[in-house]
Amino acid sequence: AIPSVGLVSTIAATYMLTNLPVDQVCALDSEDFPPLSMVYAYRPKFPVRIYADPKSKLSIFIAEVPLPPRVHRALALSLLHWATTHRCRQIVCLEGLPLPLDESPKDVAVWGVGSTDSARKTLDDAKIKQLKTGMISGVSGVLLNEGRWQFYDVITLLAEARVAIPDAHAAAKLLETVDALLPEIELDLEPLKEQAKALEAHLQRLREEA
Repeated sequence: AIPSVGLVSTIAATYMLTNLPVDQVCALDSEDFPPLSMVYAYRPKFPVRIYADPKSKLSIFIAEVPLPPRVHRALALSLLHWATTHRCRQIVCLEGLPLPLDESPKDVAVWGVGSTDSARKTLDDAKIKQLKTGMISGVSGVLLNEGRWQFYDVITLLAEARVAIPDAHAAAKLLETVDALLPEIELDLEPLKEQAKALEAHLQRLREEA
């Protein structure tokens, strides 16, 4: 998960990290990353990290800050190398897709793209709509291309999200799809849905005050 439209990937990954029994296993750093530290429970952390749960065999990568485009290719290749070295079955990228301005949040859709025939079959089996035509940039785009080239399963899930605000509603829709795609994990999404309602009410109040 790297910050994207509506911060849906960041919200979704953060929710998984706080609701699944994962521990940090490594951090990534680069001269091209923003020079900062994230402080949680009194402790400093690198903003780009990988967590894992040995029982479910799940790893979660999160970048909590926007990363410059010049590092996207190198980061994608590093993630692919890490995944293949640790014999991960597949990589699932989380992304946001700009929601048309005339559509309401209740119309949010989630689309999938697979790098290989087996990845696309996984999407079909999970009844996830597949994107026929479009463009995916950044780390997810590089991972899809490299996955096709190396015959490695990469799936990108794209949730339609509002561009101007952190969209917790779209993040919840994205996680519903992750839950269907990965039978190894179970997510209780009700708290996030409640947070989405509270966030939308808060934003509505801000608009009215403005």
